[in-house]
Amino acid sequence: MLLIVGAPAMLRINGVLATAGAGTLEAEDVRSLILPLLEPAQLEELQRKKTVDLGFMRENMGRFRINIHHQRGTLAASIRLLPSRIPSIESLHLPASLGKLAERRQGLVLVTGPTGCGKSSTLAALIDLVNTRRAAHVVTIEDPIEYQHNNRNSIIEQIEVGRDTPDFAVTLRSIMRQTPDVILVGEMRDAETIATALTAAETGHLVLSTLHTNDAIQAVSRVLDTFPSANQPQIRQQMSLALAAVLSQQLVPGVDNVSRWPATEIMIATDAVRALIRKGEDHQLRSQISVGRAEGMMTMEQSLAELVRTGRITRETANAHCFRADDLQRYL
Repeated sequence: MLLIVGAPAMLRINGVLATAGAGTLEAEDVRSLILPLLEPAQLEELQRKKTVDLGFMRENMGRFRINIHHQRGTLAASIRLLPSRIPSIESLHLPASLGKLAERRQGLVLVTGPTGCGKSSTLAALIDLVNTRRAAHVVTIEDPIEYQHNNRNSIIEQIEVGRDTPDFAVTLRSIMRQTPDVILVGEMRDAETIATALTAAETGHLVLSTLHTNDAIQAVSRVLDTFPSANQPQIRQQMSLALAAVLSQQLVPGVDNVSRWPATEIMIATDAVRALIRKGEDHQLRSQISVGRAEGMMTMEQSLAELVRTGRITRETANAHCFRADDLQRYL
């Protein structure tokens, strides 16, 4: 739901915006709806940073994630209803091979894609697989907590930025002294957090996190670009050793214009992929992905072509969401 002064409340249903009422919202309407949700520390953050993220729950309705921000000098909000149940790889229609990532004992797994593409849901499904399959100590750092995990075979601690800790970097350093097996970092936002996550992935931890990139290869560049050029050779070496996999995803509309299907690009850190990252030959990574189906890899165009062949999306939709039209036509 979008609450913006001067417009009616808007709902996004299956990716399409629709009005939730006839009247337009006034500034006081928005303030009265969202300010009561804030605790004093969150209100102070909103006043200081002009934006704040938080989660809240309503009985008989469920959990919500909300971003409150300013626009044209007035408050506005984007509210998202979170599923009441933790999704599975199968329910998200993701490749079953991704389940193998939850079995890894160390390495960095990155989930990338635009806002609203389901990155948090994918990470929650992977954490749930860990919780189901093995006894592990799992620690998550989230801003805010989206999915609440119950202990089953694993012990899961969930730390919320702003409520339990001041920021990702401070907590990630602290977590390293808490003997975790699996660490989830909601988002790698700065160089300090990325450097600590890489070190954790190198030293016997499975680290899961997200980045905002369009494809798997861009994730390598995004990590490197976070650091000064003098430090990039060292970070490239670390990444070649620490990386386990990159999953890039986007949600595309189905043929019925109601359902949405995930199109995925998967890069597994094979010896060949690690060597290319270490040498700085990132431009050759795509060819490794395209020929790596046996290792569970696929390009975005291969994924879109498969969705077309199975009748889930149209050719027009595939063309609208592909990155390389020539590759898509070849796979079709």
